[in-house]
Amino acid sequence: MRPIDARGIEVAFGDRLVLRGCDLGVESDDRIGLVGPNGCGKSTLLRILAGSASPDHGTVERFGSVAFLEQEPELPGATVGEVLDLALSWHRLLLDQFQDATLRGDMDTVASLQDRLDTYGWDLEHQVAAMLDRVGAPPRDARTADLSGGERRRVALARALLGQPDVLLLDEPTNHLDTETAEWLEAFLGGYRGAVVLVSHDRYLNEAVAERIVEIEDGECISYTGSYADYLISRAERQIALKRTEDVRLAMITREAAWAARSPAARTTKSRSRLQRLEALREQRPLLDRKDFTLDLSTGERLPHVLLETDRLSKAYGQRTLFEDLSFELGRGERLGVLGPNGCGKSTLLRLLAGREAPDRGSSTTAPRVRMAMFDQQRTGLLENDTVFHAAGGGNDHVRLGDRHMHVASFLDRFLFPRDMLEQSVSVLSGGERARLLLARLLLQGSNLLLLDEPTNDLDLQTLRVLEEALLGFDGSALVVTHDRAFLDRVCTGVLSFDADGRVVRYASRQQASAARAKATRAHTNRAKTASAQAAQAAQAPSSPRPAQPRSAAPKPRKLSFQEKREHEALPGRIEALEGQQAAIEARMADPATYQDPTIDPGDLSRSHEQVADQIEALYARWEELEERA
Repeated sequence: MRPIDARGIEVAFGDRLVLRGCDLGVESDDRIGLVGPNGCGKSTLLRILAGSASPDHGTVERFGSVAFLEQEPELPGATVGEVLDLALSWHRLLLDQFQDATLRGDMDTVASLQDRLDTYGWDLEHQVAAMLDRVGAPPRDARTADLSGGERRRVALARALLGQPDVLLLDEPTNHLDTETAEWLEAFLGGYRGAVVLVSHDRYLNEAVAERIVEIEDGECISYTGSYADYLISRAERQIALKRTEDVRLAMITREAAWAARSPAARTTKSRSRLQRLEALREQRPLLDRKDFTLDLSTGERLPHVLLETDRLSKAYGQRTLFEDLSFELGRGERLGVLGPNGCGKSTLLRLLAGREAPDRGSSTTAPRVRMAMFDQQRTGLLENDTVFHAAGGGNDHVRLGDRHMHVASFLDRFLFPRDMLEQSVSVLSGGERARLLLARLLLQGSNLLLLDEPTNDLDLQTLRVLEEALLGFDGSALVVTHDRAFLDRVCTGVLSFDADGRVVRYASRQQASAARAKATRAHTNRAKTASAQAAQAAQAPSSPRPAQPRSAAPKPRKLSFQEKREHEALPGRIEALEGQQAAIEARMADPATYQDPTIDPGDLSRSHEQVADQIEALYARWEELEERA
């Protein structure tokens, strides 16, 4: 039996019909990626499936437990601990049922419940701690009323995952997650026991998790079997077929209408039948006219070689240092991605550069004729009570775009805001529609230095591609804070990686930064294991004092054997070969075409990269050991 079965779902907002007869059945092992343009009803459909909203028409049947992560979650409980304890009520129920069955002597029920508890674990406290750490959530004693929007999202994500429901409904789960956490979530969802319905702009997550893509098109659910890459191909083929069918329908209408106009309406059965067929053809819903839009951010100006330069920039809050002595240049045409865990100071860096905050030490300077614009994570700059028309034009009927004037309605139409939306309040726009409106305003500013803080959050995949193309053709420079791995890999020419102890290191790519971070983590883990072993050995040493022993000369290091000499001489070549192999893998991982090839598994590439990195580290350790004795 399906855990969720939705039939004939219809939802309208005022005169705007969003969902028109949507059917969606969720099987117990489904991995569904729900896609569609901003405002098409993806989040609305998820709320209906979860039971937190009701359709205007249609039915939803649920035969299992459901957990829903929404974009603006409500957290039941005064502290993080209380929220998670409520999420684990299912586990306490299992324990109570096990104890009750044991007291009753119902051994069949005891065996069944014991199997389930063995699977999930008898004590989940360590799982709660691990989950909070993995998603970067605040500690258990943190008050929910004091949490930021990002912290609330991470706690809500932990709550949904710990609930172990039959169906996980996740609305943009990677928003506010750093890259490493997004990769962990990808692996977690891939191995989840229940069903997953996912709305996400993260193309890597969709490709790795989804086994079926459901697109909301013109208010209906269209299902495509296969991965996200398979969907792109199948959708293109379907659109071609639909276009042919529509062309045939229009040709028939033209032909039959011409016949009806020149022929008297004879009262024969044949004539009446032909007129009825013409009416039926006219009443058929026409093929949805999918509009595309373009975003050209280029200014056409002659710009200096370096647009932005920082000199020993430092910032701390109390005893917590975010970064110090940060110096870098941002050249013309460069697009630097900013990486690092949540709370490390990425957004703070952008605010410092924009002049919204002051650094503790150091400075940043821009070249002459540089016009800076910031697209912040909170999407500030829009007033809730403004209409879409007023927000775009600032109260004017016309806007200046380059060297020409354009009516606001025509300008907004380029950004997929039809005339019936112009008088809508900003407050009713979806997150993606707000972002699209801000992008339209960004175009009007004509800036040549862009500071973009999580620009991909809430954007649909169509708008994401438009923004990518705009940045790839941008003649200025951009500094981009984003956790969207596909966006980083395609758009950015380099990355600034926030590492431990306030260090910020520049790398050529995200893959290079990830490899360096993984190597540092393994080295730290090895040092911790060594220190722990030494401490344990010291604790086991006899406590009673031993008679003083005469000091003997330190043993001389054993010289290299003939075979070890040959190994020592060969190691640099072996390391160099592996590093070349590592660079080749990184190049494939950085190439967007890799992820469009159905014969290539991105997970295999990532695992191969880790294996090669481990081999390189082991060879370096062996080389150092032999070098000391050489």
